Amino acid sequence: MKKIISIFVLGILFACQTIPSADLPISNVGKNPQLPEPSSSIIPTVNIAKASQWPEGIKPKVKDSFMVNLYSKELSHPRWLYVLPNGDVLVAQSNKQPPKKTQGLKDLIARYIMKRAGAGNDSPDKITLLRDENDDGVAELASDFLTNLHSPFGMTLIGNDLYVANTNAVMRFHYELDALKIDTKKHPPEKVVDLPEGEINGHWTRNIVASLDGTKIYVTVGSNSNIGEHGLDQEKDRAVILEIDLKTKQKRIYASGLRNPNGLAWQPSSAKLWTVVNERDELGNDLVPDYLTSVNDGDFFGWPYVYYKDHKDPRVKESMPDNLKPRSPDYALGAHVAALGLAFSNTSQFKAPYNSGVFISEHGSWNRKPRSGYKVVFIAFKNNEPQGLPIDIVTDFVIEDEAYGRPVGLAIDKKGNLLIADDVGNRVWRISSK
Repeated sequence: MKKIISIFVLGILFACQTIPSADLPISNVGKNPQLPEPSSSIIPTVNIAKASQWPEGIKPKVKDSFMVNLYSKELSHPRWLYVLPNGDVLVAQSNKQPPKKTQGLKDLIARYIMKRAGAGNDSPDKITLLRDENDDGVAELASDFLTNLHSPFGMTLIGNDLYVANTNAVMRFHYELDALKIDTKKHPPEKVVDLPEGEINGHWTRNIVASLDGTKIYVTVGSNSNIGEHGLDQEKDRAVILEIDLKTKQKRIYASGLRNPNGLAWQPSSAKLWTVVNERDELGNDLVPDYLTSVNDGDFFGWPYVYYKDHKDPRVKESMPDNLKPRSPDYALGAHVAALGLAFSNTSQFKAPYNSGVFISEHGSWNRKPRSGYKVVFIAFKNNEPQGLPIDIVTDFVIEDEAYGRPVGLAIDKKGNLLIADDVGNRVWRISSK
């Protein structure tokens, strides 16, 4: 009972504290962010929008020249999207499994915060197939495609092999064109490789993308903590992008020092791998910016020792190994926006300037005032590099203190429209041109 009362009191303190305004003349967005000095407090900033439900007839707001419609609402906590060659859309419906081990009062409070944010429900642990049968921009059919998974997230198809990234392993399933469901009795799934899970399993999402020649897959694995506070021995094969050879089933670290990478895609004209990353918390309202970056074999991005190449994290006591040479990310997205989804627009039906760049979903902050994120933005590319400032494309997921939705996975459908998984609204939205 004492522990429950402590949690309740601290929750009130967190919700009611006075938080300094973020309206400072500091730009932490773009190719050359200006970063303030780090700051910390005993009580962290907590300012999360309460998960609610979309009122009837209300939907997100889109920028001029775009339209939005409800593609599907037959879902439970949809997180990630994948478009099959025939146009069917796979939706991974997933949440974090209950932790096997609690690290004390702070973790208990974190659970309370996540529940307020709409992430406290049991994991549906399935993939649903959506099909727009009459080509009107709305999915009339929703079928349980795969069930009894383990916090599934990323998906990719190579030939007839569908790879699914559970939080603890990459699995391979046999897919047949136009199938509404995978028959796992006729075609038993195969484990490709194990992925780290553990007792705590912070940053549980695992995204995957196939190499352009289909011989390898790349897997994002987030850190098990904010800054390695549980011990760096708990971070083996974490805060990395793994490369898996599908023939030998051998895995290796392709890039490291990425606190929590999520979106993962090949930039079409350069064939280079890009990702979006959630950076560390509790260094202040405007630190550390999440980022979009290209990723090369062997890159190290600094976590947990430094951020943005040469900014040392004062909380990390371990020395950075001499063989690690950190590089700066390509583009800062702003502090605490929680960038998750990433989709290049080159295969879309959108007109210039929106046909050459990247869409990014910002799930939204829990520890900043004013809040940041809770929207989908577009960043133009020129000469294979991001240019200018982000352009808001889809907004108004939050009205006052009510979060009707939060954007997560993004995908370009077969017609070239943008699909958005909304894990709080339990919907998939479709963005098209007017």
